[in-house]
Amino acid sequence: MRRRLRASAVGAALVLAATVSGCAAAASPSIALDEDTVIVDVRTPAEYADGHLDGAVNIDLQSAGFESTVAALDPEDEYVVYCASGNRSAQAVAVMENAGLSVTDAGGIAAAERATGLPVIP
Repeated sequence: MRRRLRASAVGAALVLAATVSGCAAAASPSIALDEDTVIVDVRTPAEYADGHLDGAVNIDLQSAGFESTVAALDPEDEYVVYCASGNRSAQAVAVMENAGLSVTDAGGIAAAERATGLPVIP
């Protein structure tokens, strides 16, 4: 009798876990976007061409002109920055914040896709 009760409890726990994990996938985006938000992909042009967030502009962190490009950005806009894994976006955010810009680091592209709700497009 105890074995059946344990088996029932384990089964119920698995169903509950599956239900909760399914709900987590449907969570709403955590980064709010508005008309003054600029999505910035700081990966290389080749990486950007392989797929990027819909509406993102490519400003390659590794390019010689990165800092001058950042200096020309509108300080009235809000910026959301991402890269492949989160390393380059963190570096870019530091440069952009030093330039007086309002920046959110969305990390890697998969995390940025989840956080913004924007799809990755070719």
